[in-house]
Amino acid sequence: MTPVALRVNGRAVQASVEPRTHLADFLRGRLLLTGTHLGCEQGVCGACTVSIDGRPQRACIAYVVDCDGSDVTTIEGYDDDPLMAELREAFAAHHALQCGFCTPGMLATARDIVLRLGDVPEARIREELSGNLCRCTGYVGIVAAIRAVCAGRRPAAAVIVAPPAALTQAAPADIAPVVATAATARLGEGGTGVEERILIAAAPDAVWAALADLRRVAACLPGAEITEVEGELFAGRMRLALGPIRVAFAGQGEVSLDPVARQGRMRGRGRDAGTGSSGEGEAVWRVSPSEGTGSVVDVTLSWRLTGVLAQFNRAALVQDLVRRLAASFAANLQASIAGAPPPAVRPLGLLALIWSILRARLFGRDRGA
Repeated sequence: MTPVALRVNGRAVQASVEPRTHLADFLRGRLLLTGTHLGCEQGVCGACTVSIDGRPQRACIAYVVDCDGSDVTTIEGYDDDPLMAELREAFAAHHALQCGFCTPGMLATARDIVLRLGDVPEARIREELSGNLCRCTGYVGIVAAIRAVCAGRRPAAAVIVAPPAALTQAAPADIAPVVATAATARLGEGGTGVEERILIAAAPDAVWAALADLRRVAACLPGAEITEVEGELFAGRMRLALGPIRVAFAGQGEVSLDPVARQGRMRGRGRDAGTGSSGEGEAVWRVSPSEGTGSVVDVTLSWRLTGVLAQFNRAALVQDLVRRLAASFAANLQASIAGAPPPAVRPLGLLALIWSILRARLFGRDRGA
């Protein structure tokens, strides 16, 4: 059993739980907050969506031990919230609920949309709701209700998450291939994103030279490949393996490099013909000296998925996935700088990454990483 302390709907809660206990089970079984509904129990349907430290997350795939010290708000915690009162009235006025099973998660997501985005068009609301499934309404009333509450509002800056914590320095012998990262969801820029800080045991000029070579950079990222480069334009693909599903995003983009500031920006967009999913993203990186002879690479990644794969935008595990991808990228980049041949291009196996995360959480490994 593991002791945890968190705040739920403004009330301090202390308990001892099995490390494998999901937040949804804890809320329903231990705290009797049954407004959090369990549907798919795989993080897909969104019925269990709650707010964790101000961000909507799936309670069915969040572990209670990982919420230690967090502030959790369930649908019961919004009884006195003026914005939620507006949303409830709008849902009733626009007939945005029938059986009501998805409604708690829909309302939690709707509140985030209004606060984070303000007045946005219907198409954007539908995109934001792609992670919340409803079997009854056809979504028309839900979208209309949210649109009515959004109208005329400005985004609330208070919901933007603070910048990541400072990087913990390590001795040169510990740097390769270890990566020290701090991941933060970026909530005000229209997509999902993280900010990473990576420590690499190489001089800044060598790291910048490697990062300025697009083919070399792509070779260090599992599943990525640059197929064509012409000036600031490039074409490439990204291969993902989602269990039996094989996904290959093919697309193009542009890159701009500032060698004086050692800063680069890359934007790209692509589509997978098999699933019909589309994606767009941006990466911004900056290389600076660290203590000793190493370098720090500050990277900001943001992306947006539409179609079948959109459900992965909101997964609670996304920060851990990015952390492990960053670790793999850093190891490959440092090996490349040292003269090692690039690794073979293989599909990125997301299920293997997810299993490594679950194993670490269940058995207590990497808890301090």
